[in-house]
Amino acid sequence: MRDVTKTTIEVKGTSISVLSSDDEDLISLTDMLKAKDGDFFISDWLRNRNTLEFLGIWEHVHNPDFNYGEFAIIKSQAGLNSYKISVKDWVAKTNAIGLRATAGRYGGTYAHKDIAFEFGMWISPEFKVYLIKEFQRLKEDENHRLSLAWNLNRTLSKLNYRIHTDAIKTHLIPAVVTSAKAAVTYATEADLLNVALFGQTAKQWRDSNPKLEGNIREYATIEQLLALSNIEVMNAEFIHIGLAQSERLKKLNEIAIRHMQLLTTDPSVKRLKK
Repeated sequence: MRDVTKTTIEVKGTSISVLSSDDEDLISLTDMLKAKDGDFFISDWLRNRNTLEFLGIWEHVHNPDFNYGEFAIIKSQAGLNSYKISVKDWVAKTNAIGLRATAGRYGGTYAHKDIAFEFGMWISPEFKVYLIKEFQRLKEDENHRLSLAWNLNRTLSKLNYRIHTDAIKTHLIPAVVTSAKAAVTYATEADLLNVALFGQTAKQWRDSNPKLEGNIREYATIEQLLALSNIEVMNAEFIHIGLAQSERLKKLNEIAIRHMQLLTTDPSVKRLKK
């Protein structure tokens, strides 16, 4: 997995690692084994026919490249005293994606959360219930942090917009103008930013999205909000030094492109979206 983050949950006194990336969460079966009384191995669980039926169904739903021919051979030998299969062999033979045997920094056997929950039942029914509860708590905490980050970005964007509009009022609006004329000037500068970042004005966006409520910025991504926050400050500075609007638009568009290229590949921004 790329851009992996490791967290730990505590289940009935056992610390269990969770690896999270942009598209999945994997839970350590190796850690879960520590909660099992007596000698018990993942290969013992994997040779069970009910386990294999569950894994086969899961792979059928999630994995278009699953090798059903090899799966049928493995399933036909399930339960035999002489038969044993490791996670590495299971993955190599069937091209399975639900189980992972890894080495290195995050070494051990990991499983997709659905499969890890099923494995938890083999530890004990009580363990499975607490595993699900703690995993859900972990994801709720992550969603809460994402919500806080989103609100922070929105607040930052609004504060910078105030700086931006103050600069417009000081440097672009002539003395003794009507409120209507001032409003038109603000709208023009707001659309300058919209065009620099989104490639269209607010009206063009509304015309293209008649069924959506709100405005173009309400549907912005985290990356776009961060870039918008940055170019608002830059535009205020450009206004202060007296750059013409046509020159500001070109500079702001160049800045927005650079920032979006960086933000859309930055691992820390990706983690905010999990």
